[in-house]
Amino acid sequence: MTTIAYLDCFAGISGDMLLGALLSAGWPVERLQDVIARLKLGDVQIEARRVSKHGISATQVTIHSSPHQPHRGLKELSAIVLGAALSSEIQQRAISALTLLAEAESEVHNVPVERIHFHEVGAVDTVIDIVGALVGFEELSIDAVYSSTLPWSRGTVKTEHGILPVPPPAVALLLKGVPVVGVEIEGETVTPTGATLARTVVKQFGPMPAMEVTAVGYGAGQRDWPDRPNALRLTIGQAEESAAGLTAQTLTMLACNIDDMNPQWYASLMEALQNAGALDVWLTPGQMKKNRPATVVEILCRKDKADELRTLLLKHTTTLGVREHDVTRYSLQRRIETVQTSYGPVRIKVATLPDGSIKVAPEHDDCAARAVEHNVAVKDVWMAAQHSFGQGERK
Repeated sequence: MTTIAYLDCFAGISGDMLLGALLSAGWPVERLQDVIARLKLGDVQIEARRVSKHGISATQVTIHSSPHQPHRGLKELSAIVLGAALSSEIQQRAISALTLLAEAESEVHNVPVERIHFHEVGAVDTVIDIVGALVGFEELSIDAVYSSTLPWSRGTVKTEHGILPVPPPAVALLLKGVPVVGVEIEGETVTPTGATLARTVVKQFGPMPAMEVTAVGYGAGQRDWPDRPNALRLTIGQAEESAAGLTAQTLTMLACNIDDMNPQWYASLMEALQNAGALDVWLTPGQMKKNRPATVVEILCRKDKADELRTLLLKHTTTLGVREHDVTRYSLQRRIETVQTSYGPVRIKVATLPDGSIKVAPEHDDCAARAVEHNVAVKDVWMAAQHSFGQGERK
């Protein structure tokens, strides 16, 4: 059995909401206090109390620190993390998260990363939220974190840069590639630290995976929304694994046979299906009745995407019907790491086999982009990324 967690972000996510949810789900507050002590941030106190959000009891975390904290940049916060008594894995993940946030702020404000100060997002709160959440998941023995789509609210927020739209530009950038859904909430639902943590800890966004629930916790936000509790729900449970140690996941398979469609249309069809959330789309040649050559279109998707993809399949092809059934996919645990090569950064997918060994694959899009930039063959970048991973040159 594998212990997994699911973040139900019906009202958004922030660093303090995630800490509150972890405490509510069973992580002792004394352990969070210990994390803060190890970070050596000076006079910092943690307050965790139960509050009611639309009748739901939730844990609200408030961090009290000296008002005279210095403005800290990525270099200073990284030094704090490296100087704390933490595992090397927690240190590297925390620094990667801080770097992700700093890079987003840098791009939005057109300021070099080394000149980004975390005063706007609160340097003390940020480092505590990120390190605390990483340690909390580790000490609760969570093997993988999943999440719902994140709410994209509206309105404005007052910042040091003036009145900005919601989500703030840095948050909007951090949510690039993350499934979001528009909500009728006036105000900030996803904070910069919340978006950073979601990008850092979540393995997959979508519906809740099958699990046997063992704990449920609610972390409270600082504000209140009129139509819903401002809280983050964290559900922890045991997920079934196959005998080989693979993660089992129930998905939906859609398929249809086509023998009367212009073959030039298939490229745009596959692109439309992939953009709509298909996990995989493939074409297989076949032979149909009346001895006509045909193409079998098959789609693998999550259950919540089946209706939309079925509609697209009927709209963009000549088929008159679609077959549909549930399938079980067994997959290896995987993660994405970034390595530095002589051609620039390249992401690498790292999969763990049941015997504990790993296999790696550089991301083709990154290799292709670096190859174009440096006028070299894709295979040269691919081999450089493999070598860098083996040498431990990771970001």
